[in-house]
Amino acid sequence: MSKTYAIAAGAVVVALLGGTFAATQMGKSDDIFAGCRASQAAGGAIGGPFELVDETGATVTDADVITGPTLIYFGYTFCPDVCPLDNMRNAQAVDILDDAGVEVTPVFISIDPERDTVDVVRDFTDNFHDRMLGLTGSPEQVRAASQAYRTYYAKQDAEDEYYLVDHTTMSYLVFPEHGFQEFYRRDVTPEQMAESLSCFVDAAS
Repeated sequence: MSKTYAIAAGAVVVALLGGTFAATQMGKSDDIFAGCRASQAAGGAIGGPFELVDETGATVTDADVITGPTLIYFGYTFCPDVCPLDNMRNAQAVDILDDAGVEVTPVFISIDPERDTVDVVRDFTDNFHDRMLGLTGSPEQVRAASQAYRTYYAKQDAEDEYYLVDHTTMSYLVFPEHGFQEFYRRDVTPEQMAESLSCFVDAAS
């Protein structure tokens, strides 16, 4: 993804998340996750219902996918560098938590359904973690899921199948009972992410 598009996409998402915080947290004093949160974002307009296709070809909803603490990333399998690095980081954080007896499910949602078939997505996620769930779907399903999480993606112009897709590179922490609670930028290390995730999971229990 080009640096210019990446910065623009990130700025848009951060602005939306900041606005969500201002709209939802003003006057709120019962935030059980306040001690864990590094960003100014929680709940509100981020996240929501979606319907996608899982690695077995079955249609699933957000209720089927988010059954516990869940770390969601929107990307695509043909991504040359960003997506593999981000998903490896997420998988490493989950491994650290596994060793500590804390379970968080990593989820990869494709924003390139034209190329990311069920088999392609499954092969991609299998490279990172045995519990990482890959999701794809129709262009309409993918667009709806992306809009629910206020993420950005745009296919670059290309005359062949080797096109790139500009997209948001945040990872989103979501709980079935509490919804979206935190996002993680690309510069967060596996250790930092694991520490943060553990705090949220402990606070939710």
